[in-house]
Amino acid sequence: MALRLVAIGDSTVEGLQDPGPGGVYIGWADRFASHLDVIHPGLLYANLAVRGQTTHEVRQTQLHPALALAPDFAVVVAGVNDILRPRFDREALRDNLFAMHAELTAIGARVITFTMPDMARVAPIAVVLRSRLQFLNSVTTQCRERYGSIVVDLASVPAASHPALWHTDRLHGNSEGHRRIAAALAEAVGCQVADWRAEPPPTPERSRARVALNEAAWVGSHLLPWAWEHARGQSSGQDIVCKRPNLLPVT
Repeated sequence: MALRLVAIGDSTVEGLQDPGPGGVYIGWADRFASHLDVIHPGLLYANLAVRGQTTHEVRQTQLHPALALAPDFAVVVAGVNDILRPRFDREALRDNLFAMHAELTAIGARVITFTMPDMARVAPIAVVLRSRLQFLNSVTTQCRERYGSIVVDLASVPAASHPALWHTDRLHGNSEGHRRIAAALAEAVGCQVADWRAEPPPTPERSRARVALNEAAWVGSHLLPWAWEHARGQSSGQDIVCKRPNLLPVT
C-alpha cells in the first residue's frame, strides 16, 4: 500500500515565492514529497495549506480534512501569521499547535515540522518580534517532547537566516531557500541529500545609509500593504483554496 503524505499550514507550506510552471508555486513541501517518493516509491501526497492562515485557522479548516486522508507522514508548519498580528495570543498558539500534533499522532501519522530562524539578519526590523519567534520555536520543540514529532532545528543553523535564501518580501524563502528546507526535512526521515547547511557566498557589506534605504523600500512595498490589508479585516488567503486537496502520486 502506498504511503501517504499530507501537508498543512500557511503560505510557506503552500510554497510562496518558489514559482513553477504555469504560475503554480512549488515550495519545499512539494520538493520534500519528491525526496520521500525516492525511498517510498508511489507515495501519495496532498497539500492543504492556505496562505495567510493563523494556527487557529489551520486547525479549524485543515486539520480534519488532513485526518480524513489518514496520512503516514504529516507536515505541520504554522504560527508565523500569529506572531505578526498586533495582538499575540501565546496560549492560543500553544493550544492549536499541540492539538494538531496530538490528533495527527493519535491516528498513527509521523508529524514533521521545523523551528523558524531568526529573521533579524534578513529584516533588521524583525528584532522586535524576536521574543514571539522564540516562543513559537519553544512550542515547536515541546511538540517533539510531547508527541514524538520530528523537529528540524533550522533556528540553530546559521545558513538558514542568510539573506541569499530569502525572497525580497523577507517572509518567504526563495527557490534556493525552499530547496534547502526540503533537503533538511528529507534528511531527517532518512533520505540522502546534498549539504543544505553550507553558508551561501558572502554578501557585500552595506553602508548604514543603504541599509536604511532598503528598510524604507521594504516597509513601503511589503509591510504597509500587509498592515493595511489586515486593518481592513482581509487576509492574503481570502478566497484562496489549497492547491492539492486530494492524495495524488508525486510524479
